[in-house]
Amino acid sequence: MCTAATYITDDFYFGRTLDYEFSYVDEVTITPRNYTFNFRKAGTMKSHYAITGIAYVLDNYPLYYEGVNEKGLCIAGLNFPGNAVYREEAAGMYNIAQFEFIPWVLGQCFAISEVKELLSKTNITKMQFKDNLPVAPLHWLVADKNSAVTAEPCEDGIKLYDNPVGILTNNPPFTEQMVYLNNYMSLSVKPPVNNFSSKLNLHPYCRGMGAIGLPGDLSSPSRFVRAAFTKMNSISNGTEAESVGQFFHILGTVSQQRGCCETECGEYEYTIYTSCCNADKGIYYYTTYYNHQISAINMYHENLDSEELVRYSLINKEQIMMQN
Repeated sequence: MCTAATYITDDFYFGRTLDYEFSYVDEVTITPRNYTFNFRKAGTMKSHYAITGIAYVLDNYPLYYEGVNEKGLCIAGLNFPGNAVYREEAAGMYNIAQFEFIPWVLGQCFAISEVKELLSKTNITKMQFKDNLPVAPLHWLVADKNSAVTAEPCEDGIKLYDNPVGILTNNPPFTEQMVYLNNYMSLSVKPPVNNFSSKLNLHPYCRGMGAIGLPGDLSSPSRFVRAAFTKMNSISNGTEAESVGQFFHILGTVSQQRGCCETECGEYEYTIYTSCCNADKGIYYYTTYYNHQISAINMYHENLDSEELVRYSLINKEQIMMQN
């Protein structure tokens, strides 16, 4: 399972944790403006906005887990099993396969207003990239600097929900997760006051008691509440280093340690990588489960007018700086 988040200081930041029991060959992948996307049913896109993010590149095609385009529009796909519905082709619509969704949107949209217009004409189909590669059941967090929406594929098409917290996890559907936040409205960063009884002399005996009740388990609803509380109350100055560091601390509250979440097949889910992209500057930062050092790749250091993908393997060995 996964968690995606937005964060704003002087710049706009977007990223996610990718939590799963195994990893494909994940790479930071930059798709330049003139790389050709051949959509299965929606024609060819020969020129588009440049995109950066982490993808599994197969047959020279970037299967993006999340991405940010050069205009600062961002998307992350998160697991949505049992709820995601991909449909058959529909007449009069842009029929886009699930694996085409991120480049379809990021290639041509620069703001949420454009996303809403495009997706009103888009139908997400169940077409597979390859026969041996199953279609992942997903929903998406889509955001620009000013707003965010959750896009969920349903029986009657794509549902778009305004997302005022800029957080997304997995099941249940987004509207239900927003309802859960009502259960935690008494949480506070301040010390609690005695509302239990005026007849008892109750008082805080340590710091942090205002957040008693904040869920700490690894379930999707609990991660949604925890990430929302942390993000909505986070404080950092506008410097790049502090903003990026704070973003990783926000997602650090929902990271998964190997051994704590066993799957049905006896494997263990863990946070394979955590990402943070400065969407204004096109700098993609990441850490991995085996490397806590923040690594960075700037899309503007590449030739964004080329036709070939730019790929960087993740640094997956712990980097330790010895001070003596």
